[in-house]
Amino acid sequence: MKRIVKRLMKGALLFIALVVVLIGGRIVLGLLLKPAPPALTAEEEALRTRALGLHHDAIVVDGHNDLSTFILDFGFDLGMDGDEEGDRSPIIYAFILPWLPNPPYGDEVRTNTDLARAREGGLDVTFFSVWPECGYYESGGSEMARQRALEKIEALQDSVLRNADHVEFAHRAADITRITTEGKLAPLMALEGGHVIENLEQLRQFYDLGVRRLTLAQDCSHNWADSSRDDPVAYGLSEFGRQVVGEMNRLGMIVDISHVSDETFWEVIAVAEVPIIASHSNARVLADHVRNMDDDMLRAVADTNGVVMVNFSGLFLDPRKTSEWKVFLGLHWFTHPKQPDTPLSLLIDHIDHIVQVAGSDYVGLGSDFDGGVSFPQDLKDVGDLPNITFELMRRGYSDDDIRKILGGNLLRVLGEVESFRTTGTS
Repeated sequence: MKRIVKRLMKGALLFIALVVVLIGGRIVLGLLLKPAPPALTAEEEALRTRALGLHHDAIVVDGHNDLSTFILDFGFDLGMDGDEEGDRSPIIYAFILPWLPNPPYGDEVRTNTDLARAREGGLDVTFFSVWPECGYYESGGSEMARQRALEKIEALQDSVLRNADHVEFAHRAADITRITTEGKLAPLMALEGGHVIENLEQLRQFYDLGVRRLTLAQDCSHNWADSSRDDPVAYGLSEFGRQVVGEMNRLGMIVDISHVSDETFWEVIAVAEVPIIASHSNARVLADHVRNMDDDMLRAVADTNGVVMVNFSGLFLDPRKTSEWKVFLGLHWFTHPKQPDTPLSLLIDHIDHIVQVAGSDYVGLGSDFDGGVSFPQDLKDVGDLPNITFELMRRGYSDDDIRKILGGNLLRVLGEVESFRTTGTS
């Protein structure tokens, strides 16, 4: 019996060794086959220099960043360097396999975002998402989800205060002008998921805490709005959901329809009195994911004078990656010498399509950094944002259109939403 056990153990060890060799071979082969980036011509070098100048002169706005989870749960701080050698991403621990041992913490955390790379990337304004994960709602209802949101808001506020020389929360468009003129990052807070809101007084309380945008539903449907990735509950917007949208218009809080079901989207279009946005969504015709928007939806957002802000994650950009199992489990990578990188050009293709369908006044940037996965080549973190400007210039976009895409369009929406609050009319 002992001999049989030893043979079985030896066989198991050989099998494990074979798997390790195969996986290691895949990694090495992928690295060896990765082509070196082509050298720029003298003309392209000149264009890049001009692009950098335009980029750092423009107001650059990122419509969606999920760093708050890493700040609250993993001890990260905006002033840390989240790209040091040996740092590890907490994505898998935060969103996929939270029971894994030995998660990174503090300055061991690898991120897409920190203040140093924000300056390098010319980022002026970002919407920090306050995402009370649907698991809190499903296990403890709106009250538990609301508490989670409040904890994330407090963690963000503490991190901003610790780095007050370099970052300051904005609450109005005028604040953005002042803060960015002082050379600081000007974040705003966005509540991602209407499942925390049970009455209009709670909505007003979040506004008073500094929240300037609400995503009506995230990955879970709830009593008054439905998610694109869950079974319907409200079957669009309930009567209370319509009241929420109306009160957001009155308060001067931006309505965000990323994540919502198509039926909910069209009901929002019917009742909204001011521009709405999709904070991190792409063109469905290029990447057929339920989170993306078809051409009629793109035009409808433009008709409100709103903005569709393109998501950088390969899951929503790349038709080869729109199945989560390919991205999260790595099976797609394992069956290929190397997982195909999403080219930055594909992000520009989505911008091109939205411009062609809706117009250059109605598109912006919504990275999904520190929440999304599988970002494009040359766009792995906030420090790479100037590469977007360079690629837009290579496509022939005018300087004025580039400024609008980088942030001008979103700032226009913020101003119009504020104006409705002030005057009571659009």
